[in-house]
Formats: sequence, structure tokens, C-alpha cells
Amino acid sequence: MKSSAAISLFAFVASALSINVAKRDSPLDVKLEMVGNTAVKASITNTGATDLKIFKTGTLLDNSPTEKIDIYQDGNQVPFEGIRLRVLTTGLDEDAFQTIAAGETVDATFDVGQAYDLSAGGTYELVSVGTVSYAEVNSTELAGAVAVNGGVVTAQVDGPAASAVRRRFHAKRIAVQSDCTGTRRTATTTAISNCRSLAAAAQTAASSGAAAKLTEYFKSSTTATRSTVAGVFQRVASECGTTTAGVSDLYCSDVYSACSSGVLAYTLPSASFMVNCNLYYTALSALTRTCHGQDQATTTLHEATHLTQIKGTSDYSTYGYNGVRGLTAAQNLNHADTYTLFANAIYVGC
Repeated sequence: MKSSAAISLFAFVASALSINVAKRDSPLDVKLEMVGNTAVKASITNTGATDLKIFKTGTLLDNSPTEKIDIYQDGNQVPFEGIRLRVLTTGLDEDAFQTIAAGETVDATFDVGQAYDLSAGGTYELVSVGTVSYAEVNSTELAGAVAVNGGVVTAQVDGPAASAVRRRFHAKRIAVQSDCTGTRRTATTTAISNCRSLAAAAQTAASSGAAAKLTEYFKSSTTATRSTVAGVFQRVASECGTTTAGVSDLYCSDVYSACSSGVLAYTLPSASFMVNCNLYYTALSALTRTCHGQDQATTTLHEATHLTQIKGTSDYSTYGYNGVRGLTAAQNLNHADTYTLFANAIYVGC
């Protein structure tokens, strides 16, 4: 991990998943429609009997180019090239949420041409799947996550026009400034060092530690699970073991204007660089002793797992311990916060 004018992490998920839009027991129903060559309109309806307060960061309701949908062509998933986030899970502001009343439909429009390479043109299947985190109506504390009943739309894409959208999006990187200096540089390099220590301890725990602890977070303690988890932490420890080399770079400029309410850091996976938001420095301690707490070190570790070279984890719009417990075992193995919370638990002794 390079720490000079720049330091970073992160990655994209490009696993070939089957399209699964079967209806699930969820009050959220999503319908998709194309409103341009690569622009999509999502209509989200709360079909339940009570209001639902959605944590909108990283979801269909987020204005940033996050992973809102899956895209397929000829049965193959198109790799996601937008940004991934790490968010604050406590002390969130009201503007990080949007309440959808029972029976209400809200619309959101976004351009998938920014975050996916659709330059080949032709027919694509766009699918909305996954989960969203929520809070109780009179609270801003995350209470859990609910699945969404996904929508599907077929798009006929003009390849050259889509390529121009993507090119304009990625051209923003030239505006990134070399501003990890002073106290921010010190905090960042300290976080990288602490990340290495946390990952090394978690690697040992995953390899030979208590089976119950591994099962608590990953829902399994088989030899295969231990090997996968330990391997991820070994690679994180290696990446966080240097500030002059590694596969990633990190910056302190919000070049993609994605440091919205509650966002601690984000990455552009296709370029393997991370941005630390102001909140990373103002809301987090260097290293917490609180069980399932957040700090600068675990935020850096979280982002490191997103790197393709490390694991290529996803977020599934799910954050915090309650969210981790609600995922499947397969999702936990590919979920950034699961690794983060496990590493914290080993360090703190949860």
C-alpha cells in the first residue's frame, strides 16, 4: 500500500452469478425501466403495512455510482467499475436515511454507463437484487437489513455512446490531488500499520482459533472456510505491511463527490484507489477497544478486502454486526464488513 502523496486500496466483484429475481418475503418491491441509452429509472415500492426507514447510502437511492444493480450479457456478468463505500454505523444523521411510507413508491434515476463497461453494445439484462439496511422510524441506529424483491429490464445499448459516458466518468481521476499531508498523512500511515496487526491476528484466529468464533461471523468453521478466511487476512496483512509498495494507492480528495452523509471512505475498484473522507479523520479513533466498534484501522482493513488482488469483497448494502448475522454463509465469505468485524472481535476479545 503506497503512502506518499497517495495511498490506497479496494476492488470490484466480477463473479459470474446466476440471475435470481425470485420474489422473497420482503416489503420492498423494485421495478426497473430504461429512460435513456444507459440511464435507468428504479421505482421502489413499500408493499408492507408499516413505514420503512431506509439507509440510502450505497443503495438505489444513493446519488453516487455505487453497485445498485447487476448487469449481464449473454449470461455473463459485466464487472462493476464504480465505487464501494465504508459507512459509519452509529451516530448517523437523519439525512442518511429516506423513509418510504407504507404503500408509497419513490423513484431514483442513475446512469449505469458510468460504472459498467457497456461499450460492446447490444442486449443487456439489468437486475436489481440484494438487501438494504434500515433503522426504526424514530431512530438513526441501524437495526438490520431487508431483502428487496428485484426487478429486471432488458436494454438495447448503443456501444459508442455508452463508452463516452464511461470515459467521462473515469477521466475524473486526473483531478485527484496529492493532499494526504500533515496530520492526515500521520493518521493514514498509522491506520495502515494497525491494519497489518489486526489482519495478522485475524489470520491466526482463522487458521487455528476457536471454531465457535469463526462460525459466529462466517457461519462455518470447515477447513475450506478457515483456508479462505485466513488467506484473505494474509493478503491484507501483506498489503498493509508497507507504505511504499503494494497494489493500491490512497488519496484524500473527494474526486467523485461520494463523501455523502455517513461515508467514511470509498474506492474506485477499476483503478484500485481509495479516498478517505473527512469523516474518516473526524469521527474515528485510530484503534478502538469497543466490541464491533469502528475506527480508522478497521476502515482501512475493510477497504483492503475490496481489492481484487485481496478478495474482491462486496458490501451487499449491509453494514454492522446485525447485518452480518443476517447474511448467508456464502455472502459472509465475500462481505467486507464480515472480515472487518471478525478482525475487531479477535483484537478486542468480543
